Amino acid sequence: MPRLSPTEPFLHPETEVSNSTFGTYVEIGRGSRVLNSHFDDYAYCDRYADVANTTVGRFANIAAFTRIGPTDHPWQNAAQHHFLYRSSHYWDDAQDDTEFFAARAARRTVLGADCWIGHGVILKPEVTFGIGAIAASGAVVTKDVSPFMIVAGVPAQPIRARFPAAVIDRLLALAWWDWGHDRLRAALADFRALKAEAFLEKYGG
Repeated sequence: MPRLSPTEPFLHPETEVSNSTFGTYVEIGRGSRVLNSHFDDYAYCDRYADVANTTVGRFANIAAFTRIGPTDHPWQNAAQHHFLYRSSHYWDDAQDDTEFFAARAARRTVLGADCWIGHGVILKPEVTFGIGAIAASGAVVTKDVSPFMIVAGVPAQPIRARFPAAVIDRLLALAWWDWGHDRLRAALADFRALKAEAFLEKYGG
């Protein structure tokens, strides 16, 4: 893995990025497409992720071959095809439907800090995926997911929380994902060695 930068995102080959911004230590995997999105500090996506109209929280983990915020076709109209809104592709005298594209971009998906979006997950527009939550491989997430909840299936359903409610409350209070770079480095050995409860006993929350 490359040494990541506090100033420039690491874009692997064959990435497509449009109208998107990035925080520090961000990595975008090979062949991924990022549109109308923001990746906050330390967030990354693996190979061939497709991320659109999404706010990606700090330390978010997005696995390969995922689709985050995929856009919908105008299924309530008489036709669903691209010619409705990408009209200039088909006729010299027709303009693209800018209002349609603006409405798409406004349907924001939000990924919480340190969440994990598993391999092949589809996460629909206007979903808020909570801090520390997990979507199991292949899940199709159509509804909001609570912090630290594990969801799976099509459509995704809650399986269980990662921790007891009291531990979740303490982790949310500690909010280690808001720590600065130097503080994270100082606690690195404990992040590696300690389970959540033991980490909270040492660092509070």
